[in-house]
Amino acid sequence: MTRVQSIDRAFAILQALTGGPLGVTAISRRVLLPKSSTSRLLWALIDQGAVEQIQDGRYGLGPRMGKFASGSRPGRRLALIARPHLAAMAEATGEIAMIGIPDGRDVLYIDQIGGSHEISVRDWTGARMPMHQTSGGQVLLASLTPARLAEYLSEPLARSSLATITDPNTLRWRLRAIVEAGYAWVIGEYSDGLSSVAAGVTDADSHLVCVVGLHGPTFRFPPPGRRDAIGHLVTEAAARMARDLREAP
Repeated sequence: MTRVQSIDRAFAILQALTGGPLGVTAISRRVLLPKSSTSRLLWALIDQGAVEQIQDGRYGLGPRMGKFASGSRPGRRLALIARPHLAAMAEATGEIAMIGIPDGRDVLYIDQIGGSHEISVRDWTGARMPMHQTSGGQVLLASLTPARLAEYLSEPLARSSLATITDPNTLRWRLRAIVEAGYAWVIGEYSDGLSSVAAGVTDADSHLVCVVGLHGPTFRFPPPGRRDAIGHLVTEAAARMARDLREAP
């Protein structure tokens, strides 16, 4: 029974980390365990590569979880088609390129390709994040019908950083700007010090099926004066992937 309980608790910790890095106190509160027990389980998961401790002392999903996700994740066909386009974006900018798909009220990141910078951000493969907090999620929200957007906005908009948009009217204004531009930038709205840009990929019926984009540390991304140019680079990559998606068997 003790072993089964430990497995249950370990999975509870992994589930808590799917939304992004957390400190041990936040994890212990979410899984309803003492900090001492949470710490022991975290270190056991670190030994297995399922969890990693990042620079600010918080914990996130480790590289082994990304490998597990890559073998069974939804959207695997989309990820395979996206790979060359992600690689081209990563090579052009030096930042991490990613692909995400809608998953309820969240965006689920199903693959990414690393950039060339020594200082980078963690692997988000397999992570789920609230749509309103991320560039990819905001692109997905901008594609919703008025009724479905109203349904999303009927629930409180959770905050994960000081910059997170939690006012529905402000978010509506942002989404209109995204439709006009064709891409979305988010600066520190999911996590302080993290910036991202994304654009949508449509299928043959013009339905938005996924988002592709880039993310990197805010101190260098976007580079001064390059915000629009990088936004257009991402929209062009999304358009090329859409063509490949329509032509794929």
